[in-house]
Amino acid sequence: MARIEDLTLSHLRVEMDADGIATVTLDRAEKRNALNAATVEDLIAVFSTLPRAGARAAVLRGDGTHFCAGLDLVEHLHEDRRPEDFMHICLRWHEAFNKMEYGGVPIIAALKGAVVGGGLELASAAHIRVADPTTYFALPEGQRGLFTGGGATIRVTDLVGKARMIDMMLTGRVYQGEEAVSVGLAQYLVDHSEAKAYDIARTAAANPPLSNFAICSAVSHMQNMSALDAAYAESVVAGIVNTQPASRDRLRAFADKSAARVRPAAG
Repeated sequence: MARIEDLTLSHLRVEMDADGIATVTLDRAEKRNALNAATVEDLIAVFSTLPRAGARAAVLRGDGTHFCAGLDLVEHLHEDRRPEDFMHICLRWHEAFNKMEYGGVPIIAALKGAVVGGGLELASAAHIRVADPTTYFALPEGQRGLFTGGGATIRVTDLVGKARMIDMMLTGRVYQGEEAVSVGLAQYLVDHSEAKAYDIARTAAANPPLSNFAICSAVSHMQNMSALDAAYAESVVAGIVNTQPASRDRLRAFADKSAARVRPAAG
């Protein structure tokens, strides 16, 4: 089994508690947790390891007052990269975010402050996003003379739709609060995003790992398929997951009415 303790990281901190809930912290508060090339390599290493290290859920957070302000523009300016060099940088971003989305471990992003540019691309690779009142979302690529390179055209467009995505990039429009939730940038808006993120992580971690793996990988894969292929793949995954030994006691509890019932929240 892989061990997170064996990772050598530059700009991330990782801890895992006894319940298998990992905390992944972006550790560049002085740069508003902007993503330089080394941080992206850290993300690849961490999210390649967590599924093999027994993680049952992960909370992704930023040190300081911001989640992530996106691409480290100062590094980008000083590196003065050639087009093919930056293309390969983008491919590493895609590698990191694909490890997150398709890795099978539920990832809950605890958002605050800036979730901008590449920071929004990072957040959109998580499975659940929790915002607080300080959180704001933007894609200022047009104003910077840039174009998204870490998957926003895929994941953010999937969240908010093509028209809103283009509007955000052309105008630098900022979303926050209930409006951000209403357009799909976050699923929750609470006073304390990290506390809520851990509540969600604990709930998810109580599920059978095979069920979580399917939910956090198969759904995304099926979205990339034709309807006919997705229906077949769904049947295969359901055949495996719905007959797993870990389901038996839960199904028995449902049958004898000892399981908790699905009810709306009080109030």
